[in-house]
Amino acid sequence: MLGFTYYTPTKVAFGKGSVERVGELMKQFGGTRVLIHYGGQSAVRSGVLDRVKKSLDEAGIFHVELGGVVPNPHLAKVREGIALSKDNGVDFLLAVGGGSVIDSCKAIAYGLAEPEHDVWELYAGQRKAKACFPVASVLTIAAAGSEMSNSCVITNTDTEEKRAYDDDLARPKFAIMDPELTMTLPDYQTEAGCADIMMHTMERYFVNSGTMELTDALAEGLLRTVMHNAEVLHTDPRNYDARAEVMWASSLAHNGLTGCGSDGGDWMPHLLEHEMGGMFNVTHGAGLAAVWPSWARYVYKDCLPRFVKYAVNVMGVTPGATDEETALAGIAAMEEFYHRIGMPVNFKELGIDPTDEQMAEMAASCARACGGAKGSAKVLHQSDMEAIYKMLK
Repeated sequence: MLGFTYYTPTKVAFGKGSVERVGELMKQFGGTRVLIHYGGQSAVRSGVLDRVKKSLDEAGIFHVELGGVVPNPHLAKVREGIALSKDNGVDFLLAVGGGSVIDSCKAIAYGLAEPEHDVWELYAGQRKAKACFPVASVLTIAAAGSEMSNSCVITNTDTEEKRAYDDDLARPKFAIMDPELTMTLPDYQTEAGCADIMMHTMERYFVNSGTMELTDALAEGLLRTVMHNAEVLHTDPRNYDARAEVMWASSLAHNGLTGCGSDGGDWMPHLLEHEMGGMFNVTHGAGLAAVWPSWARYVYKDCLPRFVKYAVNVMGVTPGATDEETALAGIAAMEEFYHRIGMPVNFKELGIDPTDEQMAEMAASCARACGGAKGSAKVLHQSDMEAIYKMLK
C-alpha cells in the first residue's frame, strides 16, 4: 500500500427532511449572503427551491438565485454567476442540483476568490488556485460525487473543451442529501448516474500500484451495491432504500476513500469521455459506459491481475482456464450489466457517429489535456487514444 493523505471535511446531513436544515447549516458555516445556483425548472416544480429559500429566510440569510445550469456546465454561465455574485456581495455559494450545478458553483467560487484572474486558466492548466469561496450543496441527483469531492468539470463551448480542475480548496463545507429528492428522475438519468458512480471507483481500482486489501474490499463492496440497486431502480424507481444506497455510494465513490493507498488512479476513461462531452454534449455517465469496454479490452493485458480480481470479486465470474480468459469474461459481464440498465457500450448506442477526423481531433485534444500521456492500468499516448475511439465505432 502506498502512502496517502485522506481529507474529507464535508459535513453531511442525510435523510428525509434534511433540506429544512439548510439555514441552520449555512449559519453554522458563516454564510450571510448566498447565491443559490440551480439547473432547469425541475428544482422549481419539485418545490425544493422554495424549501431552500424558506429555510434561509427563517435563518435571516440574504439570498439571490441563478438558474440555467446545463449538463456539461458552461463557462459562460460560470462567468454570469461570478458577475451576479460580485454585484450582490455574495460570500457563500449553494448548489441545488447534481454534479453539473455543484461544479458550476465551485467554478464561480474560484472566480470570486481571485477576481484578477480568468477562472478558465485553472481548467486550462495555466495556474493553480490560491483561494476559493465556500461552497455547499443540496443534492438532487446521485452521480458525480461532487458534493464531497475536490473536483469540478467545466465546458468551454467556444473551444469545445471539457476540462477538470481538482483542488481541496473547493471541497464543499456541507452537503444535504435527501434521497426522496431523486425519486422523480428519469430512468436514463438515474442509470447514467449509477454508471458515473461506479466509474469513479473503477478509475481508482484499475491501477498498477501496491497492495490495497482494505481499500479493494471497500471498492468492490461499493460497486456490487451500486450494481444491485441500479437494477432495482430500473424496475422500481421509487424504492427509497435503493435511492439512499445509490446516493451515499455517489459520495463515497469520489471523496477519495476508494483510492486510499493507490497511485491516484487511471482516469483515462474519464479523459476520453470529456472529449466526447465537449464535442457532442453526451450525458457523462452514459459516455463513460460507452468508453469503458473498449478501453478495458485495449489495456487489460497490462493490468491483468486487477482485471481478474474485478471479474471474480465484482462480476461473479468463475475463473477460467487462464487469467486472460477470466479478465475478458469480466469485461463481457460488465457490458451485459450496462445493457440490463439501458446504458450504451459504443458510439452507435450512445447516439453519435464521429468521423475519422473528429476521432483524431478528440485524441489530439485528450493528449494535450493530459500532457501527452496518462494512465496507470496502461500509459496511453495519442495514438492509443485514437485507437480506442475507433474501437467504439
